[in-house]
Amino acid sequence: MDLDNTSNFSRIDAQDMLSHIEGLPSQLQTAWELGQRSPLPAWEGIERVLVAGMGGSAIGADLAAAYLAPHCPVPLVVHRNYTLPAWAKGARTLVIACSHSGDTEEALAAFESATAHECRALAITTGGKLGQASQRAGAPLWQYKYQAQPRAAVGFLFGLLLAALTRLGMASNPSAELQAAIQAMRAQQKNLRPDVPVVNNPAKRMAGQLYGRLVTVFGADILEPVARRWKSQINEIAKAWGQFEPLPEADHNTLAGSTNPEETLARLMALFLRAPSSHPRNQLRTNLTKQTFMLAGLNTDFIDAQGASPLAHQWTTLHLGDYTAYYLAMAYGVDPTPVEAIAGFKQEMSSQI
Repeated sequence: MDLDNTSNFSRIDAQDMLSHIEGLPSQLQTAWELGQRSPLPAWEGIERVLVAGMGGSAIGADLAAAYLAPHCPVPLVVHRNYTLPAWAKGARTLVIACSHSGDTEEALAAFESATAHECRALAITTGGKLGQASQRAGAPLWQYKYQAQPRAAVGFLFGLLLAALTRLGMASNPSAELQAAIQAMRAQQKNLRPDVPVVNNPAKRMAGQLYGRLVTVFGADILEPVARRWKSQINEIAKAWGQFEPLPEADHNTLAGSTNPEETLARLMALFLRAPSSHPRNQLRTNLTKQTFMLAGLNTDFIDAQGASPLAHQWTTLHLGDYTAYYLAMAYGVDPTPVEAIAGFKQEMSSQI
Protein backbone atom coordinates (compact mmCIF):
# COMPACT_ATOMS: atom_id res chain seq x y z
CA MET A 1 0.00 0.00 0.00
CA ASP A 2 2.00 2.97 -1.31
CA LEU A 3 -0.32 5.96 -1.61
CA ASP A 4 2.49 8.05 -3.07
CA ASN A 5 2.54 5.75 -6.10
CA THR A 6 -0.43 7.33 -7.89
CA SER A 7 0.12 5.56 -11.21
CA ASN A 8 -2.68 3.08 -10.45
CA PHE A 9 -5.19 5.66 -9.27
CA SER A 10 -6.70 6.32 -12.69
CA ARG A 11 -7.00 2.59 -13.36
CA ILE A 12 -8.76 1.90 -10.05
CA ASP A 13 -10.81 5.10 -10.18
CA ALA A 14 -12.21 4.40 -13.64
CA GLN A 15 -15.09 6.91 -13.33
CA ASP A 16 -12.96 9.67 -11.81
CA MET A 17 -14.51 10.11 -8.38
CA LEU A 18 -11.44 12.15 -7.51
CA SER A 19 -12.56 15.00 -9.78
CA HIS A 20 -15.83 15.31 -7.85
CA ILE A 21 -14.00 15.44 -4.52
CA GLU A 22 -11.55 18.03 -5.80
CA GLY A 23 -14.38 20.11 -7.28
CA LEU A 24 -16.45 20.26 -4.08
CA PRO A 25 -15.57 23.88 -3.15
CA SER A 26 -16.60 25.09 -6.61
CA GLN A 27 -19.75 22.95 -6.48
CA LEU A 28 -20.77 24.59 -3.21
CA GLN A 29 -20.26 28.02 -4.76
CA THR A 30 -22.29 27.10 -7.85
CA ALA A 31 -25.14 25.73 -5.75
CA TRP A 32 -25.41 28.86 -3.63
CA GLU A 33 -25.52 31.06 -6.74
CA LEU A 34 -28.12 28.83 -8.41
CA GLY A 35 -30.24 29.02 -5.28
CA GLN A 36 -30.38 32.81 -5.52
CA ARG A 37 -32.13 32.72 -8.88
CA SER A 38 -34.27 29.58 -8.64
CA PRO A 39 -38.07 30.07 -8.47
CA LEU A 40 -39.52 30.41 -4.97
CA PRO A 41 -42.90 31.78 -3.91
CA ALA A 42 -43.03 34.46 -1.20
CA TRP A 43 -44.39 31.96 1.30
CA GLU A 44 -45.35 33.28 4.72
CA GLY A 45 -46.57 31.65 7.90
CA ILE A 46 -44.38 28.55 7.70
CA GLU A 47 -44.11 27.07 11.19
CA ARG A 48 -42.16 23.88 10.50
CA VAL A 49 -39.92 22.45 7.79
CA LEU A 50 -39.45 18.80 6.90
CA VAL A 51 -36.72 17.76 4.47
CA ALA A 52 -37.28 14.33 2.94
CA GLY A 53 -34.36 12.40 1.50
CA MET A 54 -32.17 9.33 1.79
CA GLY A 55 -28.45 8.58 1.73
CA GLY A 56 -26.33 11.07 -0.16
CA SER A 57 -29.41 13.18 -0.88
CA ALA A 58 -30.22 13.58 2.82
CA ILE A 59 -26.79 14.45 4.16
CA GLY A 60 -27.05 18.01 2.83
CA ALA A 61 -30.15 18.45 4.97
CA ASP A 62 -28.33 17.04 8.03
CA LEU A 63 -25.53 19.54 7.50
CA ALA A 64 -27.95 22.44 7.06
CA ALA A 65 -30.00 21.45 10.12
CA ALA A 66 -26.90 21.33 12.31
CA TYR A 67 -25.60 24.64 10.98
CA LEU A 68 -28.94 26.42 11.40
CA ALA A 69 -29.92 24.85 14.74
CA PRO A 70 -28.78 27.85 16.86
CA HIS A 71 -30.62 30.34 14.63
CA CYS A 72 -33.55 28.83 12.70
CA PRO A 73 -36.84 30.14 14.19
CA VAL A 74 -38.84 27.01 13.25
CA PRO A 75 -38.24 23.26 13.68
CA LEU A 76 -36.22 21.74 10.84
CA VAL A 77 -36.62 17.96 10.63
CA VAL A 78 -34.71 15.58 8.35
CA HIS A 79 -37.04 12.72 7.39
CA ARG A 80 -35.72 9.39 6.11
CA ASN A 81 -38.87 7.38 5.43
CA TYR A 82 -41.98 7.05 3.27
CA THR A 83 -44.92 8.20 5.41
CA LEU A 84 -44.90 11.71 6.80
CA PRO A 85 -45.57 12.31 10.51
CA ALA A 86 -49.11 13.32 11.41
CA TRP A 87 -48.15 16.95 12.06
CA ALA A 88 -46.99 17.46 8.46
CA LYS A 89 -50.26 18.86 7.16
CA GLY A 90 -51.49 22.15 5.78
CA ALA A 91 -49.87 25.31 4.46
CA ARG A 92 -47.93 25.98 7.66
CA THR A 93 -45.76 22.95 6.89
CA LEU A 94 -43.06 23.16 4.21
CA VAL A 95 -41.86 19.83 2.82
CA ILE A 96 -38.65 19.91 0.78
CA ALA A 97 -37.98 16.68 -1.09
CA CYS A 98 -34.31 16.15 -1.98
CA SER A 99 -33.36 13.39 -4.41
CA HIS A 100 -30.32 13.64 -6.65
CA SER A 101 -31.70 11.17 -9.19
CA GLY A 102 -35.32 12.16 -8.63
CA ASP A 103 -36.22 8.48 -8.37
CA THR A 104 -35.64 7.81 -4.66
CA GLU A 105 -38.86 6.06 -3.70
CA GLU A 106 -38.94 7.25 -0.09
CA ALA A 107 -38.48 10.92 -1.02
CA LEU A 108 -41.00 10.62 -3.83
CA ALA A 109 -43.59 9.07 -1.51
CA ALA A 110 -43.01 11.83 1.05
CA PHE A 111 -43.43 14.53 -1.61
CA GLU A 112 -46.66 13.04 -2.91
CA SER A 113 -47.97 12.74 0.64
CA ALA A 114 -47.08 16.38 1.25
CA THR A 115 -49.05 17.59 -1.75
CA ALA A 116 -51.98 15.34 -0.81
CA HIS A 117 -52.02 16.92 2.66
CA GLU A 118 -51.84 20.44 1.17
CA CYS A 119 -48.40 21.23 2.54
CA ARG A 120 -46.23 23.73 0.77
CA ALA A 121 -43.71 21.71 -1.20
CA LEU A 122 -40.39 22.24 -2.94
CA ALA A 123 -38.40 19.69 -4.96
CA ILE A 124 -34.58 19.73 -5.25
CA THR A 125 -33.36 17.25 -7.85
CA THR A 126 -31.69 16.72 -11.21
CA GLY A 127 -35.05 15.55 -12.59
CA GLY A 128 -36.54 12.05 -12.68
CA LYS A 129 -39.91 11.18 -11.21
CA LEU A 130 -39.63 13.83 -8.51
CA GLY A 131 -39.18 16.53 -11.12
CA GLN A 132 -42.26 15.27 -12.95
CA ALA A 133 -44.28 15.07 -9.74
CA SER A 134 -43.41 18.65 -8.80
CA GLN A 135 -44.52 19.90 -12.20
CA ARG A 136 -47.81 18.03 -11.95
CA ALA A 137 -48.40 19.49 -8.50
CA GLY A 138 -47.46 23.02 -9.56
CA ALA A 139 -44.75 23.07 -6.89
CA PRO A 140 -41.48 24.92 -7.40
CA LEU A 141 -38.72 22.76 -8.86
CA TRP A 142 -35.09 23.53 -8.13
CA GLN A 143 -33.30 21.51 -10.78
CA TYR A 144 -29.55 21.29 -11.14
CA LYS A 145 -27.37 19.45 -13.63
CA TYR A 146 -24.62 17.21 -12.30
CA GLN A 147 -23.60 13.79 -13.58
CA ALA A 148 -22.40 11.89 -10.52
CA GLN A 149 -23.37 9.63 -7.68
CA PRO A 150 -25.67 11.32 -5.11
CA ARG A 151 -22.92 11.41 -2.50
CA ALA A 152 -20.75 13.44 -4.89
CA ALA A 153 -23.44 16.15 -5.14
CA VAL A 154 -23.43 17.10 -1.46
CA GLY A 155 -22.45 20.68 -2.33
CA PHE A 156 -25.58 21.10 -4.44
CA LEU A 157 -27.86 19.44 -1.91
CA PHE A 158 -26.57 21.63 0.93
CA GLY A 159 -26.07 24.87 -0.96
CA LEU A 160 -29.50 24.86 -2.60
CA LEU A 161 -31.26 23.99 0.64
CA LEU A 162 -29.39 26.70 2.54
CA ALA A 163 -30.30 29.22 -0.17
CA ALA A 164 -33.98 28.27 -0.01
CA LEU A 165 -34.17 28.56 3.77
CA THR A 166 -32.28 31.87 3.71
CA ARG A 167 -34.65 33.33 1.13
CA LEU A 168 -37.61 32.21 3.24
CA GLY A 169 -36.26 34.17 6.20
CA MET A 170 -35.21 31.15 8.26
CA ALA A 171 -31.54 32.07 8.31
CA SER A 172 -29.47 35.23 8.25
CA ASN A 173 -27.64 35.68 4.98
CA PRO A 174 -24.61 33.36 5.32
CA SER A 175 -22.95 34.51 2.09
CA ALA A 176 -19.81 35.97 3.69
CA GLU A 177 -19.36 32.97 5.96
CA LEU A 178 -19.92 30.61 3.04
CA GLN A 179 -17.26 32.34 0.98
CA ALA A 180 -14.82 32.10 3.88
CA ALA A 181 -15.63 28.39 4.26
CA ILE A 182 -14.97 27.78 0.58
CA GLN A 183 -11.64 29.58 0.84
CA ALA A 184 -10.74 27.50 3.90
CA MET A 185 -11.54 24.33 1.95
CA ARG A 186 -9.30 25.41 -0.90
CA ALA A 187 -6.46 26.33 1.45
CA GLN A 188 -6.67 22.94 3.17
CA GLN A 189 -6.95 21.17 -0.18
CA LYS A 190 -3.42 22.15 -1.14
CA ASN A 191 -2.13 19.43 1.21
CA LEU A 192 -4.75 16.80 0.33
CA ARG A 193 -4.24 16.28 -3.39
CA PRO A 194 -2.72 13.03 -4.74
CA ASP A 195 0.59 14.65 -5.71
CA VAL A 196 1.25 15.62 -2.07
CA PRO A 197 3.28 12.84 -0.40
CA VAL A 198 2.08 10.96 2.65
CA VAL A 199 4.45 12.81 4.98
CA ASN A 200 2.67 16.10 4.20
CA ASN A 201 -0.80 14.77 3.37
CA PRO A 202 -3.14 14.29 6.38
CA ALA A 203 -5.77 12.44 4.32
CA LYS A 204 -3.26 9.86 3.07
CA ARG A 205 -1.87 9.39 6.58
CA MET A 206 -5.35 8.89 8.00
CA ALA A 207 -6.23 6.39 5.27
CA GLY A 208 -3.14 4.44 6.28
CA GLN A 209 -4.37 4.34 9.87
CA LEU A 210 -7.84 3.17 8.82
CA TYR A 211 -6.60 0.42 6.52
CA GLY A 212 -7.57 -3.00 7.87
CA ARG A 213 -9.56 -1.53 10.75
CA LEU A 214 -13.22 -1.07 11.67
CA VAL A 215 -13.94 2.64 11.90
CA THR A 216 -16.23 4.59 14.22
CA VAL A 217 -16.41 8.38 13.86
CA PHE A 218 -17.57 10.60 16.73
CA GLY A 219 -18.89 14.14 16.28
CA ALA A 220 -20.77 16.73 18.30
CA ASP A 221 -22.91 19.74 17.39
CA ILE A 222 -22.12 20.99 13.89
CA LEU A 223 -19.81 18.01 13.34
CA GLU A 224 -22.40 15.32 14.13
CA PRO A 225 -23.60 15.14 10.48
CA VAL A 226 -19.96 15.29 9.36
CA ALA A 227 -19.33 12.12 11.38
CA ARG A 228 -22.26 10.55 9.51
CA ARG A 229 -20.72 11.73 6.24
CA TRP A 230 -17.32 10.18 7.12
CA LYS A 231 -19.10 6.91 7.89
CA SER A 232 -21.11 6.85 4.66
CA GLN A 233 -18.11 7.80 2.52
CA ILE A 234 -16.02 5.04 4.07
CA ASN A 235 -18.90 2.64 3.31
CA GLU A 236 -19.61 3.75 -0.26
CA ILE A 237 -16.23 4.90 -1.52
CA ALA A 238 -13.89 2.44 0.22
CA LYS A 239 -16.49 -0.38 0.51
CA ALA A 240 -15.35 -0.67 4.13
CA TRP A 241 -17.16 -0.99 7.44
CA GLY A 242 -17.76 2.27 9.26
CA GLN A 243 -20.13 3.66 11.88
CA PHE A 244 -20.74 7.05 13.45
CA GLU A 245 -21.65 8.09 16.98
CA PRO A 246 -23.06 11.44 18.16
CA LEU A 247 -21.71 13.18 21.23
CA PRO A 248 -22.76 13.68 23.97
CA GLU A 249 -25.12 10.70 23.50
CA ALA A 250 -22.26 8.22 23.06
CA ASP A 251 -21.03 8.98 26.57
CA HIS A 252 -24.31 7.61 27.92
CA ASN A 253 -24.00 4.17 26.26
CA THR A 254 -21.20 3.55 23.75
CA LEU A 255 -18.55 4.41 26.33
CA ALA A 256 -19.48 1.27 28.25
CA GLY A 257 -18.81 -0.95 25.23
CA SER A 258 -15.02 -0.73 25.28
CA THR A 259 -14.37 -4.13 26.87
CA ASN A 260 -15.71 -6.90 24.66
CA PRO A 261 -14.99 -8.61 22.37
CA GLU A 262 -11.30 -7.91 22.84
CA GLU A 263 -10.26 -9.37 19.48
CA THR A 264 -12.63 -7.10 17.57
CA LEU A 265 -11.93 -3.98 19.61
CA ALA A 266 -8.23 -4.37 18.84
CA ARG A 267 -9.12 -3.73 15.19
CA LEU A 268 -11.28 -0.69 15.91
CA MET A 269 -10.26 2.86 15.07
CA ALA A 270 -12.19 5.57 16.90
CA LEU A 271 -11.91 9.00 15.28
CA PHE A 272 -12.97 12.14 17.12
CA LEU A 273 -13.90 15.24 15.12
CA ARG A 274 -13.13 18.50 16.90
CA ALA A 275 -14.09 22.12 16.24
CA PRO A 276 -13.62 25.26 18.34
CA SER A 277 -17.22 26.23 17.52
CA SER A 278 -18.60 23.22 19.43
CA HIS A 279 -20.17 23.73 22.86
CA PRO A 280 -17.36 23.98 25.46
CA ARG A 281 -18.72 20.97 27.34
CA ASN A 282 -18.76 18.94 24.13
CA GLN A 283 -15.17 19.97 23.44
CA LEU A 284 -14.28 18.61 26.87
CA ARG A 285 -16.35 15.46 26.24
CA THR A 286 -14.57 14.85 22.95
CA ASN A 287 -11.15 15.01 24.59
CA LEU A 288 -12.12 12.89 27.60
CA THR A 289 -13.97 10.28 25.53
CA LYS A 290 -10.99 9.85 23.25
CA GLN A 291 -8.74 9.51 26.30
CA THR A 292 -11.03 6.89 27.85
CA PHE A 293 -11.04 4.77 24.72
CA MET A 294 -7.27 5.12 24.33
CA LEU A 295 -6.69 3.96 27.91
CA ALA A 296 -8.99 1.00 27.23
CA GLY A 297 -6.56 -0.06 24.48
CA LEU A 298 -8.46 1.14 21.39
CA ASN A 299 -6.84 2.91 18.48
CA THR A 300 -7.88 6.57 18.54
CA ASP A 301 -7.12 9.87 16.83
CA PHE A 302 -8.38 13.45 16.53
CA ILE A 303 -9.53 15.21 13.36
CA ASP A 304 -9.34 18.99 13.81
CA ALA A 305 -11.50 21.37 11.81
CA GLN A 306 -9.90 24.25 9.92
CA GLY A 307 -11.08 27.81 9.34
CA ALA A 308 -12.57 30.52 11.53
CA SER A 309 -16.32 29.86 11.56
CA PRO A 310 -18.80 27.03 12.15
CA LEU A 311 -19.43 26.66 8.42
CA ALA A 312 -15.70 26.42 7.71
CA HIS A 313 -15.31 23.91 10.54
CA GLN A 314 -18.08 21.78 9.08
CA TRP A 315 -16.94 21.80 5.47
CA THR A 316 -13.18 21.50 5.93
CA THR A 317 -13.73 18.46 8.13
CA LEU A 318 -16.17 16.98 5.61
CA HIS A 319 -13.77 17.55 2.71
CA LEU A 320 -10.90 15.91 4.58
CA GLY A 321 -13.17 12.90 5.15
CA ASP A 322 -13.96 12.60 1.45
CA TYR A 323 -10.27 12.60 0.55
CA THR A 324 -9.53 10.09 3.32
CA ALA A 325 -12.22 7.70 2.07
CA TYR A 326 -10.84 8.05 -1.44
CA TYR A 327 -7.29 7.15 -0.42
CA LEU A 328 -8.64 4.26 1.63
CA ALA A 329 -10.33 2.99 -1.54
CA MET A 330 -7.03 3.26 -3.38
CA ALA A 331 -5.31 1.32 -0.58
CA TYR A 332 -7.92 -1.43 -0.87
CA GLY A 333 -7.76 -1.33 -4.66
CA VAL A 334 -11.52 -0.79 -5.10
CA ASP A 335 -13.32 1.50 -7.54
CA PRO A 336 -14.71 4.36 -5.41
CA THR A 337 -17.72 5.14 -7.65
CA PRO A 338 -20.03 2.12 -8.12
CA VAL A 339 -22.01 0.78 -5.18
CA GLU A 340 -23.10 -2.57 -6.52
CA ALA A 341 -24.55 -3.78 -3.21
CA ILE A 342 -26.87 -0.76 -3.02
CA ALA A 343 -27.80 -0.86 -6.71
CA GLY A 344 -28.59 -4.56 -6.50
CA PHE A 345 -30.72 -4.05 -3.41
CA LYS A 346 -32.69 -1.23 -5.06
CA GLN A 347 -33.33 -3.46 -8.05
CA GLU A 348 -34.57 -6.23 -5.75
CA MET A 349 -36.89 -3.76 -4.00
CA SER A 350 -38.25 -2.57 -7.33
CA SER A 351 -38.98 -6.11 -8.44
CA GLN A 352 -41.15 -6.64 -5.35
CA ILE A 353 -43.67 -3.89 -6.17
